[in-house]
Amino acid sequence: MNDNRHIDNTQRVVVTGIGLVTPLGIGKDEFGRRLFTGETGIAEIKSFDTSKLSSHRGAEVTNFNPRDFISVKNLRRMDKISLMTAASARLALDDANFRITEANRDRVGIILGTSFGATDITVQFLTNLFNGGPANVNPMLVPNTVMNAAAGHTSIELGFRGVNTTVTHFAVSAENAIAYAAAEIRRGTVDFIFAGGADILSEFYYKSLTKFHVLSPQNKGRESCRPFDKDRNGMIVGEGCGIICLESLQSATARGHKPYCEIKGLGMGSSPTKPNAWPQNSDGIKLTFSRALKNADISINEVQAVFAAANGDKILDALEAEAYTAIFDSSGKNPFITSLKGAIGESFSSGGIKACAMALSMEKNILPPVAGLANPLKPLAFVTEKKKELEINNAALAGISFGGAYVYMTFSK
Repeated sequence: MNDNRHIDNTQRVVVTGIGLVTPLGIGKDEFGRRLFTGETGIAEIKSFDTSKLSSHRGAEVTNFNPRDFISVKNLRRMDKISLMTAASARLALDDANFRITEANRDRVGIILGTSFGATDITVQFLTNLFNGGPANVNPMLVPNTVMNAAAGHTSIELGFRGVNTTVTHFAVSAENAIAYAAAEIRRGTVDFIFAGGADILSEFYYKSLTKFHVLSPQNKGRESCRPFDKDRNGMIVGEGCGIICLESLQSATARGHKPYCEIKGLGMGSSPTKPNAWPQNSDGIKLTFSRALKNADISINEVQAVFAAANGDKILDALEAEAYTAIFDSSGKNPFITSLKGAIGESFSSGGIKACAMALSMEKNILPPVAGLANPLKPLAFVTEKKKELEINNAALAGISFGGAYVYMTFSK
């Protein structure tokens, strides 16, 4: 198809729909209700046996019926991560009140972030291959072993033919995907795009993380996820999918749809460190945060809230708290800080769920509490015990990954 329309790099990008399949519930209503009341989706693992492992808890998606969202003809072809992604995208599409038609489907796309993809299918595929050779492999498994399977299945289910890309960058996969998607709207290559992240909790994935000694309980102690807490002792793994719909402000206004918020600024950065290690200092966090503010043309004094990356890890949480202390002390401003990881666990592509939560927070002027936080490691304005009601005009979303990669975004009303 030839598309000769003018490319406008000044487009303002807004969030017009959100879709969620999470340990806190399916859809924005159940998710929001449980998130803002301080509930957690973390519990004992039910889907596989953890009796011989050092960790036993996780944040699993429950009460999810894919048949409620996906056509029967496509259902049997999809794996777990694809089912969650397609369902989240349909929920976001309905929330955006946008209809995909023959006239617009070439201008609708998806950019998805995933850290590990379908680890359950990959293990099944390789087990069959090693045990019985190529003849023993189920051909239905092959398409779902690739990282872009979930995005591909979603485009088939919803019937769009625009940009279709998957981003894999460890714990900032979803944040990078959202940044990429916003850039495509600004460039004018799409009119409407799904963006976010998805990852699953599989037995192989869980056992691998225990081998790296990143899961709670590190150094014994109580197994729990306590972001920014003095007594934190590691992360708890989660799963789920969060999808936001992006379009230009002009497009949303033309069809009479009120956006949740605008993606105003973006900052990216990195620090030299080992691929499986956290950075040695907080300089990269401070630099990347400042880049996002500069890109949005706002000051730290105009930011009311930060959705942090903290997940209960001893090093990550200390680095992030150290960075915010330096940033906020220098400005005399102390925005409220929250983290979702005590409620949804760490899936490494939870940036999509964070973006959905931020959009809901800005719509409702409510910040969720940090589940599990009782003894803050720094005197920062953490949201503890119960939700915080305040006017949120500007908020920052933090993405921080092993290997020293950072993505910060600012969202504005």
